[in-house]
Formats: sequence, C-alpha cells, structure tokens
Amino acid sequence: MSNTIETSLEITTPIDAVLFDYGLVLSGPPNAKAWARMRTITGLDEESLHREYWAHRHEYDRGTHIAYAYWELVAAGNGLTFTPEQIADLVATDTDLWTDLNYPMVEWARALQQAGIRTGILSNLGDAMAAGLLKKFDWLSGFYHCTWSHALQIAKPERAIYQHATEGLATAPDRILFVDDRADNIAAAQEFGMKTIQYRDHAQFADEMYARGFGPLLHPRPHDPAHDALDKTKAL
Repeated sequence: MSNTIETSLEITTPIDAVLFDYGLVLSGPPNAKAWARMRTITGLDEESLHREYWAHRHEYDRGTHIAYAYWELVAAGNGLTFTPEQIADLVATDTDLWTDLNYPMVEWARALQQAGIRTGILSNLGDAMAAGLLKKFDWLSGFYHCTWSHALQIAKPERAIYQHATEGLATAPDRILFVDDRADNIAAAQEFGMKTIQYRDHAQFADEMYARGFGPLLHPRPHDPAHDALDKTKAL
C-alpha cells in the first residue's frame, strides 16, 4: 500500500511545495463575536462597518496604510473620529476576527511538513494583523517561507508577489500547488505558472485534489532521515 502511494505521488503529482492562503483557507470564517465587539467599539451598524471595513482593506493589506491609518479611514468614512484607545482595541479585535482555524487544512500543512514537503503562506495581510497572528500561533514558524503582502507593498493578484513567494520557496512555479479562496488570486497564480485549487469547503477541496491527481498529497508519509541516508549510500 505505501509503495503504491509513493509511486503515485511521484508520477501523478509533480509537486514539491504547497502554498497556502491564510484567510478562509488556513483560517475559518470571521469570528462572529469579534465582529460584534468591533461594532460595539465603533458604535456602527452592520452595513456601515462592513462597507468601510472592506473599502480600505486592500490598501491596508498592501501596506499603503498601517493599521492606525486604516482605522482612521474606517472612522472618516462614517463621519467619525476614533480615539487611540478605540483603535488599539480595534486592532486587537481585528486579529481575533481571523483566528478561528480551519483545522483540516492546518493539520494537512503540518503533515506535509512532517513528510519533508515544503510549505509556504502567501497572504494579503496588514502589518498589525500579521504581527498579531505570528504572536498568537507558534505553528506558523513551521512554514518554509511566508509572504505577507504589507511587508512588500504588493498584494495578490499582482504578479510580483507570486514571484516573491516562488523565490522564497526555492521551487519552480509549476512544482507549486497554490490554494486560495479567491478566483482572481487563483487566476493570477495560474498565469504565473503554478498549479492551483480554489478552496470553497473541505469536502470540495478533497474531491478536487483526487480528481486532479493530487490525492496522494493528502496523506503524505512522515519524512524518515534514515531513508535519505540509505539513498545517499545507494548513490555512492
């Protein structure tokens, strides 16, 4: 059985690295309690907060705005001014909004890492959000390379950010499987040369992995250093 999986993995899935989006791939949907707290802090109704939260989000993720400036824009769009204390609370709560994990994908990433397959993250995230996630989740250090958009002042679906992620993984684009929830990000990755799957839910994702010939990657074998040593001996 294990030999069959190894052979299938080599022949049907020429993948050396898996690149993950963070939001709605490694994380689950926004936390409802955190969103309700943001409404309480701001005093805004659902429509007003939702409108301004997303109106400036891409430029925040892209690093055009730091967190403080982003929340000033959210306030101004509603004719308000937030105090420094409100903004500090909003920054912390915004991180909480995106910290419910999509455990099947997090566990799969760990399994890939244990199997010696390179993993990376390519995510559009603002400065405070990235800092908050890195502080909260030790497991993020297990990824071979992470590309956070704010640090580069470029963001998906810009071509340059896929180039950066590819260089960070030290892997050719056509040997990378990229998983993202957005169709525009997937299209840009495909144009760059990556293999891609758009993530909607885990059942759909697993079905598509098998349909595309990537099924063996879902059950990678733990990496055995002794096996590497044996291969080197055989090569000699």
